[in-house]
Amino acid sequence: MLRAPLPLVSALLLAGLLAGCSSTTEDKTATWSPNRIHSEAKDEMNSGAYDKAVPLLEKLEGRAAGTPLAQQAQIDKAYAHYKGGEKAQAIATLDRFMKLHPASPALDYALYLKGLVNFNDNLGLFSFISRQDLSERDQKAAKDSFEAFSELVTRFPESRYAQDARLRMTYIVNSLAQYEVHVARYYFQRGAYVAAIGRAQAAVADYQGVPALEEALYILIQSYDALGMTQLRDDARRVMDTSYPQSAYLRDGFKEKSDPWWKFW
Repeated sequence: MLRAPLPLVSALLLAGLLAGCSSTTEDKTATWSPNRIHSEAKDEMNSGAYDKAVPLLEKLEGRAAGTPLAQQAQIDKAYAHYKGGEKAQAIATLDRFMKLHPASPALDYALYLKGLVNFNDNLGLFSFISRQDLSERDQKAAKDSFEAFSELVTRFPESRYAQDARLRMTYIVNSLAQYEVHVARYYFQRGAYVAAIGRAQAAVADYQGVPALEEALYILIQSYDALGMTQLRDDARRVMDTSYPQSAYLRDGFKEKSDPWWKFW
């Protein structure tokens, strides 16, 4: 029986594998212009195929390096990551963009998008299902979102995105205040009155003019009363009567209100 030498067999097998690999990894965009790559990437994004848009945008970054189109590719890639649920990648892409292009005309949008990545506005739509609002979720994301929006409105007060950013900042402040009150209520309902007072006082001290302060004051009144601290209880009650003379908490206690604080959004 004739047998091919082993080195020859190995060489033939390797050649076959390489041929197969070359046929499967062929870059179909090799002959495309940067504008066509961008157009194809936008089509993928418009159809919701964000995972397919990202590699196209990465190719565009390389092909159009040093041009405004490359900057647009970076911004679009961040948006594709964001819409595809890849928040960490979106933030990393935006941070890189802002570091590389500190004078870019799109810097205001980059800050706005960074705020959006960490912003959760599903509250009004889905809280009736989950019974969970933003104040019970990750507060770091809310604070990061606020910082990005704050930088936007400070540096670019006339930006087309500034007004929406301000509204979202108000929403976030309300959320953070409600978080403190949520924790205060948790402690109060478990008899940890000192801890409840601490969190309610934090809400009153750190946030002004937000809906959550009404409940914070009520928790202070009830907690001081439970501890026999009548002077502080009466002080808190006077503030409550002045600020919220028709308070539903004084009438109904902790019953759920019909109009949640986020209804303004």
